[in-house]
This record gives sequence, C-alpha cells and structure tokens, in this order.
Amino acid sequence: MNDNVHFQDKTWCEIEEAMKEGAVVILPVGSTEAHGPHLPLSTDVIISVEMARRAADQLNRRGITALVLPPLAYSVTDFSRDFPGTISIRKSTAVALVRDICLALVHQGFRTICLANSHLEPDHIDALNEAADDVARETGIRPLVPDKRRRRWAMTLTEEFRRGACHAGRYETSLVLAVEPQLVRQAVRRELPPLEIDLAKKIREGVRTFKEAGGERAYFGDPAAATAEEGAAIYRALADMLVISILEALGEEGTAHQS
Repeated sequence: MNDNVHFQDKTWCEIEEAMKEGAVVILPVGSTEAHGPHLPLSTDVIISVEMARRAADQLNRRGITALVLPPLAYSVTDFSRDFPGTISIRKSTAVALVRDICLALVHQGFRTICLANSHLEPDHIDALNEAADDVARETGIRPLVPDKRRRRWAMTLTEEFRRGACHAGRYETSLVLAVEPQLVRQAVRRELPPLEIDLAKKIREGVRTFKEAGGERAYFGDPAAATAEEGAAIYRALADMLVISILEALGEEGTAHQS
C-alpha cells in the first residue's frame, strides 16, 4: 500500500491486500445543496472528505490500515429545496444507496465501515441510521454512524455549532477556507451580516425549509467571522471523532492523536 488513502485510486490487488490487513473503510457523506451566496454546493462533501482523509491518516500512523471511499454527494436536502442547485433524493433512495454500498463492502470482506457525515438534515441522518440498521440485520455488522450533534462530540466543536446557527456560517465557512479557499466567494461572505437564528431549534419546532426558518439566503450564523485557522482546528476535532469511534469499535485503547 502507498501513502494515498483514497480507495478509488487503488487497484483491485491493493484492495485485496488491504482487506487481508483488516482495513477500515470510511465513507464520506454529504449533499449537493445551497450553502449561502458564498459557499459552493459541494460544501458538505468537501468537509466530509477532508475529515475522513485526516482520520485515515491518523489510523494508518497507528498501524491500522484505513481507506477513504468515494464520497456520496446526494441525499435528502428538502430544507434547501427553494434554492437553485439543490438536488434532493427520496429518503428511501438514500437508505437504499447507503445500505447497498455497505452491504457490498461487507460481502467483500470489510468488517469496519464508518460514515463521515457533514449533512445534518434530520431525514438524512435518519436515512444513514436506517441503512446501518438494515446492514446489521442482514450481516451482523453495523456501520458506524458518529453523530457530531451528540454532546460528546459537540462539546469539542465551536460555540456557533453548539448554538445551532451553523449552516454556511462561521463553522462551515471556516472548514472550506481551510482546504478549498479558492471556492469561497470572499467579497460576498465578508459583507454578509450575522444571522443568529438557531436552525436546530426551528427544526424541532416544525419548520421545514431554510426560508421558513428565516434563512432567505440559505445561511445561518456569521460567515464574515470565519478563518482558515479555525477551520483547521475544527478538522482536528472532527477527525478525532471518527478515529475514536473506530478505535472503540475495534476494541483499541487510547485517544486520537491530534495532528
């Protein structure tokens, strides 16, 4: 195996070797949806791929073979359906897609599968867990679905994230700035006023779209306050979430190494 952790860049012979080594596979999951007037539609995918890559690097340094699968860029994105560019699929389709990918991996011989998810729409997260449950019922192996909303992980993230005003705000804008700064429309984002609306609370209250929640431009939070340095720090926490979840599933002791 070489230093490249991307599954799709390997040959079948190298994948066979990785399976014999008990390789862990990480599936980045995102969406194609509006993220304000300053971030690309691929924001969730960018974040998921980078957190997965960093986690795989950490695991490989520990002597645990880890590979990052090609990302999923489509899921349930009904909250942003009012904005051009958003592509949503039915929840049943999302469940079937994730389930079938994981089943193919298990049937080939992979025993530890972890989803690296950055799209937080409730139906999407439900779809990931339903797919994992289906795989567990069929094979006895449940893919890991670490949820950054859980207190254990949320406490390692930013104050904006914990407030729930984090769609295309300071949190996500910092993450994109850290790895794909050329995709951030800097002049636009610096002029965006803070929009301190707790989107998570609005969703719990029954709101079904960003516009209903008050996000007329498909963002919440404070994009103008974002920095690449904050993004790098967040990635360390997100990668640690994946690494710790995987180590616990493998019965390994210790904590993630901050890279």
